[in-house]
Amino acid sequence: MTTAALFGALLLLMALGVPIAFSMGLAAMAAVTVNGLPLVGVMQKMFGGIDSFPLMAVPFFILAAELMSGGALTEVLLRFAAQFVGHRRGGLGHTNILTLTFFSGISGSALADAAGPGSMLIKMMRESGYHAAYAAALTASIAIVGPIIPPSILMIIYALEDPAVSVIGLYWAGLIPGIMIAAGLAVANHVISIRRNYRSEMQAPGAREMLLNTWRALPALALPAIILGGIQSGAFTPTEASVVAVFYALVAGRWIYGTLTWDKLPGMLLRSAMLTASVLLIVAVSNAFAWVLTIAQVPQSVAAWVASLHLSPLAFLFAVNVLLLLFGIFIEPLPGVMILVPILAPISAALGVDPLHFAIIVIVNLTLGMITPPVGGLLFVVAIVSRTPLAAIVRELWPLMWTEIGILAMLTVFPACSTWLPHLMGR
Repeated sequence: MTTAALFGALLLLMALGVPIAFSMGLAAMAAVTVNGLPLVGVMQKMFGGIDSFPLMAVPFFILAAELMSGGALTEVLLRFAAQFVGHRRGGLGHTNILTLTFFSGISGSALADAAGPGSMLIKMMRESGYHAAYAAALTASIAIVGPIIPPSILMIIYALEDPAVSVIGLYWAGLIPGIMIAAGLAVANHVISIRRNYRSEMQAPGAREMLLNTWRALPALALPAIILGGIQSGAFTPTEASVVAVFYALVAGRWIYGTLTWDKLPGMLLRSAMLTASVLLIVAVSNAFAWVLTIAQVPQSVAAWVASLHLSPLAFLFAVNVLLLLFGIFIEPLPGVMILVPILAPISAALGVDPLHFAIIVIVNLTLGMITPPVGGLLFVVAIVSRTPLAAIVRELWPLMWTEIGILAMLTVFPACSTWLPHLMGR
């Protein structure tokens, strides 16, 4: 009865267009009421969900990304990326991929990548003769790398849900999969550019210009290295790393690039606070939702059912892929992690799957849901910034999305893609 009330209320509220955070919270309250428990339990679990020291990293990483974006970061990374690939066939598409991959190492957010530098790159591609819908689809496809390459807010939340993994372990585990996705999209862009005769009007830069662009980009590119190196060496914890990132971003934007002015700070602080509030609200209600799942013994029931199927570890992972790809159509990655990881991670561990391998499969699957029609959040963002009909973007999306699904299959079959680097670093 509790399970039916929980999921019935959740699906009904989502169908009515209620935001996911409120849908989960109200569904948890409905289930608790049916079960005869006091509603104050839901409030206690919501507070307990955000009463966590590691979660302090979330607002600081968000603020660091805002500060770096305000310090001419987009233009610097664009010039740095374009000098390597901008003059080749489909060069602006390759520049889009490379720029957003670099930006992912700073923002940790797919939506920020698509709405910020993505909007500029879409405009440049359209003015150079690319179909606007293709430019938007390519931008949305590469933006999913944001939560996969460190520093990823989603990975911080995942580590809180599964104690078998650490934040730094997830950060190392996400590097190779993120690069694989970018490389796969570069191949797809090259093939499409040949078929459509997308030619680049850019000229190959000289050695002096390349050195200058690289020199200007080094302070921005150093931020991910400082975060990973500092945590790996033990100089600071992931939470302390987020504070270091804020101070570094402030120094880089204000005194190195000289484009971050003090009058921009109030707006940046406000945007960071709003985004932090939305993230923490989802964390709070997801914790209450997971508590109700435990009361209803849903994890135990699912584990028993999976055990009765006698699946091999690989068959289980492919079944998880199908489940999460379908689940990601309707649920954003953050609540998806908080709902599904407490259920699926113990089953995965019981089958002997490496926790880091399983974590990357979950994260890549759920971020893919952000470009899966008809609900993909990234599709709506790029449709707005490019002023292109959503249907046209979806038509251009399919070859790119199938490329990413192919990369996901490779990550599933070859665990070393996710585990080799963190194990090499002793994680």
